[in-house]
Amino acid sequence: MIAQAHVPATSCNIASHLPRMARLAPHRRAVVAPAGRDAQGRVTWAHLTFGQLDARSDALARGLSRAGVARGTRTVLLVKPSLDFFALTFALFKLGAVIVMIDPGIGRKALLKCLHEVEPEAFVGIPAAHVARLLFRRPFRKVRTLVTVGRRFWGGHGLEDLVDPGPFEMAPTAPDEVAAILFTSGSTGIPKGAVYTHGIFDAQVRLIRDLYGIEPGEIDLPTFPLFALFDPALGMTAILPDMDARFPAKADPAKLVEAIEDHGVTEMFGSPALLDNLSRYCVQRGIRLPTLRRVLSAGAPVRGDVLARMASVLEKPAQVHTPFGATESLPVASIGSDEVLAETLAGTAAGKGICVGRPAPETTVRIIRVTDEPIARWSDDLEVPRGTVGEITVRGPAVTKSYFARPEQTALAKIAEGEAVVHRMGDLGWQDEQGRIWMCGRKSHRVETAEGPLFSVMVEEIFNQHPAVLRTALVGAGPRGAQRPVLLVEPEAGADTSGLVEALLELGARHEATSRVRDIRIHAGRFPVDVRHNAKIEREKLARALEAK
Repeated sequence: MIAQAHVPATSCNIASHLPRMARLAPHRRAVVAPAGRDAQGRVTWAHLTFGQLDARSDALARGLSRAGVARGTRTVLLVKPSLDFFALTFALFKLGAVIVMIDPGIGRKALLKCLHEVEPEAFVGIPAAHVARLLFRRPFRKVRTLVTVGRRFWGGHGLEDLVDPGPFEMAPTAPDEVAAILFTSGSTGIPKGAVYTHGIFDAQVRLIRDLYGIEPGEIDLPTFPLFALFDPALGMTAILPDMDARFPAKADPAKLVEAIEDHGVTEMFGSPALLDNLSRYCVQRGIRLPTLRRVLSAGAPVRGDVLARMASVLEKPAQVHTPFGATESLPVASIGSDEVLAETLAGTAAGKGICVGRPAPETTVRIIRVTDEPIARWSDDLEVPRGTVGEITVRGPAVTKSYFARPEQTALAKIAEGEAVVHRMGDLGWQDEQGRIWMCGRKSHRVETAEGPLFSVMVEEIFNQHPAVLRTALVGAGPRGAQRPVLLVEPEAGADTSGLVEALLELGARHEATSRVRDIRIHAGRFPVDVRHNAKIEREKLARALEAK
């Protein structure tokens, strides 16, 4: 018999969803992970049921507690997506520890800076992470508890040494108690640690469930580790894909299809780059994915052709949903591919930006005038008239209130409104008469010309229509206020680029949003993209390279 954790009646601990599922469906699979291949090349799978995951996380919580991890202990978790990753995450939540998650793909310098400012007190990682800890000791000077997931060489505790079977009394954390510090990717600036409370996590579970009609018993293929953590709380089985989560654009589509077909996956999350590859693979081979009820994609705008191609391999009424949000607030808004392809895509092609849909439940989205200065307190006169481009702001139960140890960045991104906090998304956009939000590009990516501003997404999506173009990037040359707009073009693989610049100039001349873009250049090689989703173009790097020429 599997012992169940005791959950205090006053608890708002995000981990409380797990013992509830363990009571309701103890033998249903909670997490499934690839565990090698047999002689015929077929993948073999390992799993933990909800009952087993609850018991395993209890046993690890008991052991971590004996090792010195307590309520409020800042604990860095650098473990690959796996059964152990889930068990450790829920063990730490049950303890009331503060989980620190940093994407290792942000680079050594940025990673060490994040670790230095968060001052971890416990460190749980794979052997390679401990090698880095020994080579760069300064950020770890306050660490008192060390745990290695894998072969241990350097002191501390091995994961299996900590297993202490038995029930664990979950910390009765309050809604405003810190649960985690999740670092942004830093793709448009320095990585910042968004402070998540147990109440915010709990609200996200509720909003995501209500927004997409997710039901317990569904099966998810989350190709982004952070999204996977919502699955047990939603009562979904998480199928961990056979891929390197650091490089979603390089995920093998054959292995993704294999996982979907092996388990009858009903939902999957994939970055735009991953969906592009997967949909091309399926269309080329006549593969359909009838078990999928919905596909979610975020991290960067999803091109219309990718939406159409991915939707074509699904069975109606399934569609591709593109939730809009950020590490600091998710979800903010959402729209399905049916509405995009039937209606809003034409507006995107005309230079209106990308429609990201209507605000999520319990969420207020407002557009304010564009400024790079901090705004201490909310005032209604900040809002611009409907239909006017401004900065997108959001208020709601899933909005984080601050960055860890970053008061200047917090001041730039947060506005006090009574007891609530309004988050400035750093994205520009406008709201139409139906209440839908149209995203026009990052605020930091606007090009300030002498004739007025140009917004990256509004401009690029016009040029992206050309069949020889994979994607484009608008950057500014020269001083702000007198910048010259330059459009860099990444062609489709194998496309004939002779006459492409002339064709794009002609296309741009037809639209007001692009008529001022007269400097168009074919980019050599691939655009630099963000480390998290491999889809968001790093225009700052392109602009610096342009200035250096």
